[in-house]
Amino acid sequence: MTEERIQKIIARSGLCSRRDADQMIAEGRVTVDGRVAKPGEKADLGTARIKVDGKIVKPPETLRYLLLYKPRAVMTTCDDPEKRKTVLDIVRPVVRERVYPVGRLDYHSEGLLILTNDGELAARITHPRFGVVREYLVKIRGDLTTPEYKKLMAGTSVEDRHVKPQRAERSSKVRGGKSTWWRVEVLEGRTHEVRELFLHAGHHVQRLRRSAIGPLRDDSLKPGDFRTITAK
Repeated sequence: MTEERIQKIIARSGLCSRRDADQMIAEGRVTVDGRVAKPGEKADLGTARIKVDGKIVKPPETLRYLLLYKPRAVMTTCDDPEKRKTVLDIVRPVVRERVYPVGRLDYHSEGLLILTNDGELAARITHPRFGVVREYLVKIRGDLTTPEYKKLMAGTSVEDRHVKPQRAERSSKVRGGKSTWWRVEVLEGRTHEVRELFLHAGHHVQRLRRSAIGPLRDDSLKPGDFRTITAK
């Protein structure tokens, strides 16, 4: 084997994404042969003992790629201190490999989520420079006026970063009601981003569903369903 950046080794092991591995290294939680690892350091997993929180990093397992329809009231995390159900609780009975969710989908939202142990793919999906668009279907009470629509498209600040939709269009009116569905595309999909965008425009989100991640969509999946993502 050859030397690689430690965060890449950790990500390929299936422990977490490369971004999370960077954070672990910065926090001093990673060691190489007993000493604290430095940011940007390289190592050879074949000869070095790399540990995260005292647990040794093992060679990568078989790579797995799953597309899950996350139900509402499920956490997009590997575990939850409050013992709420997580997306891993859904796949663990079937999937042997240690996979983790790519990106976030908040507790009250639903829709498509990728789970994998491929840190390289996770990095390409989550980093905005790769331009992977997320599509959401958003239900709001009432409808956006022209000024509200312009406010939505101008964007707002989320987690100290300015965000705005790539595209937003009304999908349909709710039959017999006073609500409308909107189809919205964003690049980053930061936590609560879409909800904050509509709140900035003056509307609370009643329901939010992620309907596509880049080219991936599957209208046949129901809440709690998941399938393997094949090369095709």
